[in-house]
Amino acid sequence: MADTNMVDEIKGKTAIVTGAASGIGRATAELFAARGAKVVALDQNDAVNTLASDSIVPLVADVTADGSAEKAVATAVERFGRLDILVNNAGYINYQSVVDTSRAEWEKVMAINATGYFLFSREAVKAMLPNKSGAIVNIASYASYFAFPDIAPYAASKGAVAQLTRALALEVAPQGIRVNAIGAGNVVTNLLDTFRDDGQQFLTEHGSRAPIGRAAEPREIAEVVAFLASDRASFAIGSIFMVDGGFSVQIA
Repeated sequence: MADTNMVDEIKGKTAIVTGAASGIGRATAELFAARGAKVVALDQNDAVNTLASDSIVPLVADVTADGSAEKAVATAVERFGRLDILVNNAGYINYQSVVDTSRAEWEKVMAINATGYFLFSREAVKAMLPNKSGAIVNIASYASYFAFPDIAPYAASKGAVAQLTRALALEVAPQGIRVNAIGAGNVVTNLLDTFRDDGQQFLTEHGSRAPIGRAAEPREIAEVVAFLASDRASFAIGSIFMVDGGFSVQIA
């Protein structure tokens, strides 16, 4: 097999990245564009508009809303001719005990973190099937396998992402479409700030418990997304790649 230049691994491909206004999503959209891909960058926060460029088309939309996935796919196809990559990244977390969590809050977490992934994956696969190629990368979590107090809805939703990844991978692999996920650890983003006044301090302290001794920068996760979206990962099917600084392999 000929060597593939890492810089050109996704050049010329078209991607949709959800949750692209900040954090992992923004880092991924920027990295993809820097490496020659075209990107539809979607987020419900209109800050995503600051990504607009010749290579990035921002789209303000809620991943749980009817029609959002269809609109994102249509935008990719109309603007760039095809869809090659979907990165399901939009996420939401709450920190509450089960007894303090309302049904509405449970359903919000599941809708964004699981149902949104399903809706976008379904529409992406429809667009990829005629080309007999494509890659879907889901941002899961080490919470797909491991639990902590007060994150039951989040852990359940990320467990669902892991199983969606595996089941969908088996469905579409014969059609040339690969589906994988990243079990991300603590990442320096603003995801916690809505619920914790000490969100950044928590990330720093909790990240220090990993063998690597720190939380990840969004770009470090984006690099693995780029690998899984590229042909260099051509034999990776239905896998959950743990990118958590070693957190998941330690005993305590």
